[in-house]
Amino acid sequence: MSTTAGCGSLQSSATEVGGERMTDDRPVRAGGTLTVALNADPDKLDPTLAQTLVGRTVFAGMCEKLYDVDAEGKVVPQLATALPKVSGDGRTVTFDVRRDAEFSDGARLDAAAVVTSLLRHRDLAGSARATELTPLRDAQAVGRYRVRLTLKQAYVPLTAVLADRSGMVMSPTALKKYGKDFTNHPSCVGPFRFVERVGGDRIVLAKDPHYYDADAVHLDKVVYKPIPDGSVRLANLRSGDIQVGDQMAPVDVRSALTDAKLQLFNSPSLGYQGIGINVGNVKGLGEKPGRIDTPMASDVRVREAFELSIDRSLINKVVFQDMYEPACGPVSPEAAIAPGVAPSACPGRDVAAAKRLLRQAGVHTPLAVELKIPTTPEWSRIGQVIQAMGKDAGFDISLRPTEYATMLEETDSGDYTAFSSGWSGRLDPDGNVASFLQTRGAMNAYGLSDPKIDALVARGRTEADPAERARIYDELTRRATDAHALVYLYRQKNYVVAGKDVAGVRVYGDGLVRVKDAGYAK
Repeated sequence: MSTTAGCGSLQSSATEVGGERMTDDRPVRAGGTLTVALNADPDKLDPTLAQTLVGRTVFAGMCEKLYDVDAEGKVVPQLATALPKVSGDGRTVTFDVRRDAEFSDGARLDAAAVVTSLLRHRDLAGSARATELTPLRDAQAVGRYRVRLTLKQAYVPLTAVLADRSGMVMSPTALKKYGKDFTNHPSCVGPFRFVERVGGDRIVLAKDPHYYDADAVHLDKVVYKPIPDGSVRLANLRSGDIQVGDQMAPVDVRSALTDAKLQLFNSPSLGYQGIGINVGNVKGLGEKPGRIDTPMASDVRVREAFELSIDRSLINKVVFQDMYEPACGPVSPEAAIAPGVAPSACPGRDVAAAKRLLRQAGVHTPLAVELKIPTTPEWSRIGQVIQAMGKDAGFDISLRPTEYATMLEETDSGDYTAFSSGWSGRLDPDGNVASFLQTRGAMNAYGLSDPKIDALVARGRTEADPAERARIYDELTRRATDAHALVYLYRQKNYVVAGKDVAGVRVYGDGLVRVKDAGYAK
């Protein structure tokens, strides 16, 4: 089993606004507080239940994983001491964990703690990690620091899965003490420990003296503030009220490039943004899909017409100043196995064909469709463009701006017709398809159910040959796009703007802002 062979290069870069190349090896002074502005308020601070990219960014400061992704897009050990050893049949996986690590509450990290977290990720009701860990039959501590996993079948993506939230290890002491309220008292191994959360305003972390590499941590505190409006994030950067702005929109990046006090970090993205359509989510995530008697849900021709009304290239040009890439599939060209669909191969806008499909479906136009979008200026612009495009083809699209955490709850429960659906992406393509497209997948909010897609997901997980895996995901992508339950629109680039006096920030292809080495330049 290998998750590193063939990985695409995910080089990050830090560029001064003057256009010169900048490295992050400047000396850093000890102390200080770094304030990072996020584009939304994170959901639960519980690795088992969390779903958002902004949440992953906060976890990057306080919850290390068994494995991580480095600047070159390779999976590397973090809490584990080496890449796992795999049996010949691929069904037994063994690895050791660090002997010098403690959780933020002072409990020791050991194999038993790892087993507790893995089984919780797999089994807890509502777990967003459940689909990723479905192949896990059992986890055992076979020594104080050695873990043995028994799988139902060979599972090629496993190491990459353990390089994300499924690989985050939580304090068993805190899990036992707080139970369902762990989200308000998270305790992991990390450079910073959780201090407080004020909903909608801030999440505060402080340097953790229990951390095994605490001497290398420069900052005293990191504060994460949700500021959905990119122009407000930029204004706060310029005033010095915040020091790092995450997920900056292209229009704000271009503005930042005129300011000599700011620097830009950027990397290609593994993720996508699009529009999810409810085709069968009648009882919520993880439940059996059912029938929804609306034209969008019941007739694929109507969904295809909706997609044909959209011009991806025009969205990229009008909203993003051509700084993103059109996308029409779940797998990024930067992924470890990238069958991919080139942006030039994405279907173009065809209003006549869209109208014809609506007539064939017997739909009376204009067809009313409510589209839930986040309360951000960027998505307001995207929504308005889609609204105008859809009108030409016979759709009457109403926009419903919804606070992000509320939108997640509503769409997970099936309370929607269409919504803005995005994913930050994973190196292994399984991480971009299984939870979303597999029947009853942990994040399949669309209610999509296709036995052939399920079979392809299963094949992709057990196939070791990269060329064959590429063919599998190519076929899977075609079947998923033909279902039109998730209309892929564009692939972001990870743009992070910081004050020029900030050093040590890392931004890789997974889109996370890493602050372990961050601080203020001397």
